[in-house]
Amino acid sequence: MNDASAYLEQDTSGEVGLVAWQDYVHEKPFTCEGGGVLPGFTLRYESYGRLNAQKTNAILICHALSGDHHAAGVHDLHDKKTGWWNTMIGPGKPIDTNEYFVICSNCLGGCQGSTGPSSINPATGKRYCLDFPVVTIRDMVRAQKLLIEHLGIKQLHAVIGGSMGGMQVLQWMTEYPDAMQLALPMATTARQNAQAIAFNEVGRSAIMQDPDWNAGDYGEGQGPHVGLAIARMMAHITYLSDRGMDDKFGRRKRSSDARELFDIEFEVESYLRYQGKSFVNRFDANTYLYFTKALDRFDLYCEDGRLEDQLAAVKCKTLVIGFKTDWLFPPQQNRDIAQALLRDGKHATYAEIDSDLGHDSFLVDAPELEALIRRFLSIAAK
Repeated sequence: MNDASAYLEQDTSGEVGLVAWQDYVHEKPFTCEGGGVLPGFTLRYESYGRLNAQKTNAILICHALSGDHHAAGVHDLHDKKTGWWNTMIGPGKPIDTNEYFVICSNCLGGCQGSTGPSSINPATGKRYCLDFPVVTIRDMVRAQKLLIEHLGIKQLHAVIGGSMGGMQVLQWMTEYPDAMQLALPMATTARQNAQAIAFNEVGRSAIMQDPDWNAGDYGEGQGPHVGLAIARMMAHITYLSDRGMDDKFGRRKRSSDARELFDIEFEVESYLRYQGKSFVNRFDANTYLYFTKALDRFDLYCEDGRLEDQLAAVKCKTLVIGFKTDWLFPPQQNRDIAQALLRDGKHATYAEIDSDLGHDSFLVDAPELEALIRRFLSIAAK
């Protein structure tokens, strides 16, 4: 029996199963919002389910800072590492691939197959590194729109995303108001506050002060591994909550005594170091710098402090979801989006979920979140 046959005999109900990525190659020059020009670009993406004959059942999933195009299923029968939102996407799941055609692409500027700082600059034959143009959330969305057009989709059923993905959803709503029926931004903000910008700056400083960063000019497999790991550890703390961390780790110690004073002593220390190490193995430091700066600069507010003006063009139905223990993008920042839409006379709803898991609550298996998404996706048909 081969591996594929063995996989099919397992209980894979609700799973999309084996998936393979695809590349959309845009061969025309692309001018970024900051003025830099790419001669072309590649977006790596995955899709699940089937596009119907009318091409009206497509859902775009927008990933967060550390995410990528691999949102569901498995790439390898032996590894079995599922996509980052596998709990939500699949047959019979809230984003039901029996009903919807689901697309997720690695953002422009990324490091998982899409064109970014670690890609080869065709003009030099070397990696772009810091010669890569500055990218914004708007640039990411404009590139996604070209992918959607390439697939022949005129209107998406929904655009969904959390955190940085939620910012992309908001940009879709304002940039392309006719391009979707539904929008679902979660655990996000229309602009970051000073605290969130400060956390990003600490992460960038850790990377840029690592001597192996070398002003961004490093080769494949090289780079500021220590700085990037510290940046990830710092960021990961903001993705959790005090309540959730205390429940998960408390002051529990590892079974073996630390031989040296600064060896790992507590379980939470071990967890953070694991997060930092595993992140280095799959993420590019320059992409981290570019993405966090894109987060910092995203701002839908007008100079007079009004959000309503930017949201006036929105036509889709919107569900905004906040999480009570999210202190990176607190519930009020999510609520502000829904309230601004309502003041504009738009069809908008706000839901708040009490979860112990902080900012990362949208990524885990949560019945209340699943029920909200399932119900919201069904309303366009009514």
